[in-house]
Amino acid sequence: MTYSYSYQEGFGNHFTSEALPGALPKGQNTPQKCPYNLYAEQLSGTAFTVPRTHNQRSWLYRIRPSVVHAPFKPYALPDNLLVSKFGDNCVVTPTQLRWSPFDLPSEDEQVHFVQGLKTLAGAGDPACRTGLAVHIYTANKSMDRSAFYNSDGDMMIVPQHGALDIITEFGKIYVKPNEICVIQRGVRYSVNLPEGPVRGYVLEVFGAHFELPDLGPIGANGLANPRDFQTPVAAYNEEDNVEWSILTKFNGQLFEAKQNHTPFDVVAWHGNYAPYKYDLSKFCVINSVSFDHIDPSIFTVLTAKSDTPGVAIADFVIFPPRWGVAENTFRPPYFHRNCMSEFMGLILGDYEGKTGGFLPGGGSLHSAMTPHGPDANVFQKASEEELKPVRVAENTQAFMFETSLMLSLTRWGLKTCGKVQEDYWKAWADLGSSFNPSQP
Repeated sequence: MTYSYSYQEGFGNHFTSEALPGALPKGQNTPQKCPYNLYAEQLSGTAFTVPRTHNQRSWLYRIRPSVVHAPFKPYALPDNLLVSKFGDNCVVTPTQLRWSPFDLPSEDEQVHFVQGLKTLAGAGDPACRTGLAVHIYTANKSMDRSAFYNSDGDMMIVPQHGALDIITEFGKIYVKPNEICVIQRGVRYSVNLPEGPVRGYVLEVFGAHFELPDLGPIGANGLANPRDFQTPVAAYNEEDNVEWSILTKFNGQLFEAKQNHTPFDVVAWHGNYAPYKYDLSKFCVINSVSFDHIDPSIFTVLTAKSDTPGVAIADFVIFPPRWGVAENTFRPPYFHRNCMSEFMGLILGDYEGKTGGFLPGGGSLHSAMTPHGPDANVFQKASEEELKPVRVAENTQAFMFETSLMLSLTRWGLKTCGKVQEDYWKAWADLGSSFNPSQP
């Protein structure tokens, strides 16, 4: 199937886009009368007074302002498993966890993207603008005349199964497995399913925005290059006198408002606060060409920084196909106890550090200071194999949501989802002692 989508290239740019010629006002943001009799509306992603280098906002020129809707009312789901406040209703454990692939909705269910969001783990509270949440989504139904925006934070969507056709106020985005999409706080969007049922992962950050990591001694180039990020161009419709449902997650709870016109009536916009997508296959890998296994921070695509330099609220890290050439080196990930929490997911293939139980559509969580590393089979093989140049992770894409926060688990994530592998600890049970004091 062929899709027609247009994008502007670059990360963090101040873009301009208009679906009709001359729709953007010239020389000012709010003229007395906008072209085509449009309404001017600003969407702010940061406080007005933050330093200019951090300021994010966009101006939208639309057929009706977004304020035209009925009052919000609680939106009840029969099985609402979306969590944003990680307190007494959650569970904590330092045990290593691994989940089997999460089920797609059955044919007799009708579940759209928002209804299919389920929270695995998180930390913090959106009311205090700090923290994050890790969600799984599964869906088999498009959001027909229904739109969603998150009042609590930015959402990074990581498709694993099936493509998403996302209509946003800024334009249309098509995102498929091995691509990601970031939709910022407050941006309205609707998710359609052009290829059937879908499954994937969502990283939500409450207080920060995602940005490119600093490169330091790597230099000016490498990792995720800014030019490979894509932001949609303006596209609008004029659907009128048709009821739309506007859903929002506000301070951890879902609400719904009705309106009699489309929310996707933005004819033109300009600014640097807009959704974007990125193709993970374009990541430029940096790695050792001499010895030792380099820390996974070299695989960071995007980061949401904390107030402490060098410490992230969240890092999005991938482990793409690459060459392994390190000499006299144990090449898979090393055994480790980390001050960060690591949630891993698998988009496709077979991750190098685990064999068998870590499957596409599943996940694992290694919490702060909990030991983890390669399983016994991987360790044995890597300790004895010939160290010649080899392709690592061919036809594979694993990723990690890494955070400095200590994550709590939802009861669904730990118990009722039924996907926790109770025997995961046995992956390391056969790592016995080969110590011989007579052989240095």
